[in-house]
Amino acid sequence: MTTLIKNVTVIPMTRKEYFFKGDILIKDEKIAYAGPASDLTADEVKDMTGFIALPGFVNAHTHLAMTLMRNYKDSQSNLQEWLSEIFPIEDKLTDEDIYSGNLTGLVEMIKSGTTCFADMYFSQWKTAEAVKKAGIRGVLGLTFFGDEKESERRIREIYPRILEAAGNDPLIRIDAAPHAIYTCTGSTYQAAAEFAKSHGGYVNTHLSETAKEVEDCIAEHGMRPVEYLDELGIFSSPCYLAHGVHFDDSELTILRKHGVSVVHNPSSNCKLASGICDIRHYREMGINVCLGTDGASSNNNLSMVKEMRLAAMLATISTMKPASTTPYEILEMATVNGARALGLDDRIGTIEEGKDADILLINAANASMTPLNNIFSAIVFSMPEEAVDTLYCRGRLLMQGRKLLTLDENEIIRNAKEKWEALLKR
Repeated sequence: MTTLIKNVTVIPMTRKEYFFKGDILIKDEKIAYAGPASDLTADEVKDMTGFIALPGFVNAHTHLAMTLMRNYKDSQSNLQEWLSEIFPIEDKLTDEDIYSGNLTGLVEMIKSGTTCFADMYFSQWKTAEAVKKAGIRGVLGLTFFGDEKESERRIREIYPRILEAAGNDPLIRIDAAPHAIYTCTGSTYQAAAEFAKSHGGYVNTHLSETAKEVEDCIAEHGMRPVEYLDELGIFSSPCYLAHGVHFDDSELTILRKHGVSVVHNPSSNCKLASGICDIRHYREMGINVCLGTDGASSNNNLSMVKEMRLAAMLATISTMKPASTTPYEILEMATVNGARALGLDDRIGTIEEGKDADILLINAANASMTPLNNIFSAIVFSMPEEAVDTLYCRGRLLMQGRKLLTLDENEIIRNAKEKWEALLKR
């Protein structure tokens, strides 16, 4: 099957501020051509005049099933108080609750242009089922909590269930996801890193989300969080770190040395008063910075469209320098940098021949983006989610004309409401 997308404005994310008007040919799962207008033919030809093509967004950190807890306990004063309210609810979740929450989150992510996400949560076999149903790309974390004995149990009992549910789906990878240094022992982190090495995955963890976390780490271990994980040997495995709000230069130097990426979660950091991550400085220090939404309970959405705009605004106000991080650089964080953080940049993150056809088509014919004076500013600052029109993941259409093709949105919403109401009665 071949599809030719003609007369589209392409932002390939291959070099700074570059875009062109031309064609994209999708052959089966791959991009077979991306360049100027051509005389190519295909089984299906789409004239997309007035549309913009981007690589699909990469949401490099979320907790997908937490959509069920959206708009719940929103008035806690900090992360620790919020977690004290959330953990008891999570203890009541069933597999079917988690499956429902996953599907709700996938609807939202697809409709806002995400083709790939990295997840950390429980019952990831249900997440794998939801990912396969939706046709999206999921990097699923085997979550680690507690001590080494508990880690061994999770590897022995939980990993096989995730693996079985994932099957041979090429869109699913399983990473090691130790939750945080305040919920996992050092031996648990080492077990997680060893698991990642043995199974070809990465280590995905929260780190330095709050100032208190840093202070507690210094008090307990006599060193800062990055230094602590480095001492444990965790960075010998490829890693990406969620939040990273409070790293100092010595820590950034360690991260740069090991090629560790930082996932910026601006909405969650604001909502929970965790702080503002200095992404401009991190980038200047040679750190690969990408974007994540965190979970819908601490955001309260999974929209990379909204995340990009807030990331740009915070970069300006935190430095008092407009465009200290340019719109193009924000787009990099949402696409190719995210792919790089997850070790998938050989497959996704740019629109290039040979890459998987993870492609987002934006309808620029809307009042919010008119006039289109600067295409990068228009996407980052002005684009409404409704402009996200069509989405391909590995060449498969997930949405066209804002209509979901793999998921029943109305049924999923009804089910999520029922699951939440039942959960509150337990």
